[in-house]
Amino acid sequence: MEKPKSPHPVDVHVGARVKLRRTMLGMSQDKLGESLGLTFQQIQKYEKGVNRIGASRIFQIAKILDVPIQYLFDDFDRPAVAGFAEDDSETASFMDLLNTPDGVQLCRHYSKIDDPKVRKRVLDLVKAIADTEGGDGGPKRGL
Repeated sequence: MEKPKSPHPVDVHVGARVKLRRTMLGMSQDKLGESLGLTFQQIQKYEKGVNRIGASRIFQIAKILDVPIQYLFDDFDRPAVAGFAEDDSETASFMDLLNTPDGVQLCRHYSKIDDPKVRKRVLDLVKAIADTEGGDGGPKRGL
């Protein structure tokens, strides 16, 4: 008996990038599916990498999510981002953060700050809090 095929790493990565951008925009799977003429179940399959996304559909998704097509493929060459290695703990921690509602909200609101000086001050504040909390990669508190 033949083993079922597992999703190709590129398909998994592209699906994860679609999910990341969709959640950063606060868009539901229903809404994205509606915009594409698909069901939310199909969007789920795309996001898990179970179903491949064709070229024309990638083009449509990028337009709807307001990103360049390349965004969906960015960082694929970094295995930890794609979820296939654990040696880059900083990248893994970042991806863990983005998989939480708080992390998505933090990124969403931070990205709405237009003034570079204000963005820098917010970043400095977060760094200072992390340093005070022992933000050296040790156990996380309060998440």
